[in-house]
Amino acid sequence: MSNDVADVAPIASATNVDVCLRAQIDLFGQGKLELADEVIAPDYLDHESLGDTPAGPEGARRTIEWLRGAFPDLAYDVHDVFGAGDRVALRCTTSGTHIGEFRGFPATGRRFAMEAIHIYRLEGGRIAEHWAVRNDLAMFSQLGIVQL
Repeated sequence: MSNDVADVAPIASATNVDVCLRAQIDLFGQGKLELADEVIAPDYLDHESLGDTPAGPEGARRTIEWLRGAFPDLAYDVHDVFGAGDRVALRCTTSGTHIGEFRGFPATGRRFAMEAIHIYRLEGGRIAEHWAVRNDLAMFSQLGIVQL
């Protein structure tokens, strides 16, 4: 890899950043499912989804319904946003109250807050791919599902 300026991807556009913030906060965080077709590409691939989740906006909606079924007050507090080219990354705190079954565990009624990084790749002004790095162990510990 060279250090030539021409080899460095341009800073992510404000439009790409706005799309990712709307997806994270409004679509995933607040459950505004009507935004899925607007911000999610038809062939969207969520690398963090369960194996049987379809691609595209329908897959995003199913993931949101599943998450909000377990954590109706799910929220994302975004601390940092940065990106280059077609990639945008968000560092945030994810929080919620465990009211419904989650990954086979019955509701505990407990709250959690965990750090996460979400990385999005955009195509044509919509999100085409998603990756995440989360502290799931901290979440399960706070919910009382595992003990550290």
